[in-house]
Amino acid sequence: MKKFKEVLPYIIVVLVVILLRQFIITPIQVVGTSMNPNLVDGELMLLNKITYKFNDIERFDIVVVDYMDEPLIKRVIGLPGEKVEYKDNKLYINDELVEEKFDKNGITDDYNIIESGHTTIPNNMYFVVGDNRINSADSRVLGLIDKKIILGKANFVIFPINKFGLIK
Repeated sequence: MKKFKEVLPYIIVVLVVILLRQFIITPIQVVGTSMNPNLVDGELMLLNKITYKFNDIERFDIVVVDYMDEPLIKRVIGLPGEKVEYKDNKLYINDELVEEKFDKNGITDDYNIIESGHTTIPNNMYFVVGDNRINSADSRVLGLIDKKIILGKANFVIFPINKFGLIK
């Protein structure tokens, strides 16, 4: 019994870490160049799995999508009920110009949500793109993303150390 009391704190710590990683926060690695220049291949981030249980997904959030058992890191551009269009490398939401206040690579080719077969984004669906518009498999190719496959928000870099902190 004395030995059990000695190891009990370690068992509790291990259980807490396992529960935190499984249900609340877990590390995720950036793979590929689709989020350049803001996120680069090999960077390590924290995936917040619980935030969208209490908060809405917002435009420009960086999310992790479970696409065919592969985690994809993308930026939310269009929300349910919205009409999304790119014209001349500019974003229009419901026919109004919206400024994208983050760095992006390349020109976004003209795109209209109607190309996906919808006039507006259906409930619980999102339009997501990579910041590297030239080299990103995103909603322009994959289609709209169901909220059910959004694993959470990824906006905190933990490695490399020189980028440690929140990212926009």
